[in-house]
Amino acid sequence: MNSDFLRYSCQIALPGFSEASQELLQQAKVLVAGAGGLGCPAAQYLAAAGIGTLGIADFDTVSTGNLHRQILYTPADVGLKKSVIAADRLQQQNPGIKVVAHDVKITSMNVIDLIGQYDIIVDGTDNFETRYLLNDACVIKGKPIVYGAIYQFEGQLAVWNIINADGTKTPNYRDLFPAVDATQIPNCADGGVIPTLAGIIGCMQATEIIKYITKTGELLAGKVLIMDTLTLQSRIIKIGKVTKTNITHIVETVETQVMSVNDVKTGLAYDTIELVDVRTDQERDVVDIGGVHIEADELEENLEYLNNGKIKVLYCSSGKRSGEAVNVIKQKLPDAQLFSLQGGLKAWFESEV
Repeated sequence: MNSDFLRYSCQIALPGFSEASQELLQQAKVLVAGAGGLGCPAAQYLAAAGIGTLGIADFDTVSTGNLHRQILYTPADVGLKKSVIAADRLQQQNPGIKVVAHDVKITSMNVIDLIGQYDIIVDGTDNFETRYLLNDACVIKGKPIVYGAIYQFEGQLAVWNIINADGTKTPNYRDLFPAVDATQIPNCADGGVIPTLAGIIGCMQATEIIKYITKTGELLAGKVLIMDTLTLQSRIIKIGKVTKTNITHIVETVETQVMSVNDVKTGLAYDTIELVDVRTDQERDVVDIGGVHIEADELEENLEYLNNGKIKVLYCSSGKRSGEAVNVIKQKLPDAQLFSLQGGLKAWFESEV
């Protein structure tokens, strides 16, 4: 055996696997988009498996609330850039590969250039705008993408945009969800997630990447796996062999209008703004900072109030759900003075410490 392959001897020993398979992994370039709950375990196992070039794209910083599921980070990393910390840890784990940190927010302006550097993409994102953006860019550029999603006790997994033998392509994210009202579905910070689920789905994403690169086994293409950790049951839903979408362009990224905690507090002191809590009844029962309570999925029933001429600042736990809500409502009310509380309640209470 090639001495460089000693660390990979156990996977090379697999039936149907070989040194040639390992060479395919070493030649591969994989982008992990989102270094969070899914991206951390996926990236760790891809690095350990010997992916030749591993890109980590994330513009966020580590927070204490990340640590229970984002296992690449420690308390000492709080406040530091995720992509930089993750890339450094992964490079230490396997010095024989190349790890690249992309400390950028993925937007319509850079997504094509970013994914163009890689062979296959891991979707570890936690917001709908970026998920659709990555999906559409991968379809346009002909890149496969491994999708993962987690919420509370349930996870989803699929492989999008694989070329069939006849030249057609398998379904992509828009075949499953042509368009989703993002205001109706909280992210992990708002709705909660059992930490081990992130590890399970993230590892499954890494497995599909390895299978794709080494041409091993049957990919989860044209199907979606749904796992319920409360019962440890999973099921696979078939959605077809061929995509029914026709994606030809990238939707321009919308820059969310946000307002800082300090500016919000000043506005409240001078009575120039109104707060709108978009969380659920259960969340509001635990804690709130005042304001009108309109759950995210009820905002469209209150357009007249939201556009009554006074500045509204929407808030949730992390700022992500309220930000997505602002973007959705602004499409219907472009002149409405709507903002999202930057950083959400987390930032609000941290400012008081």
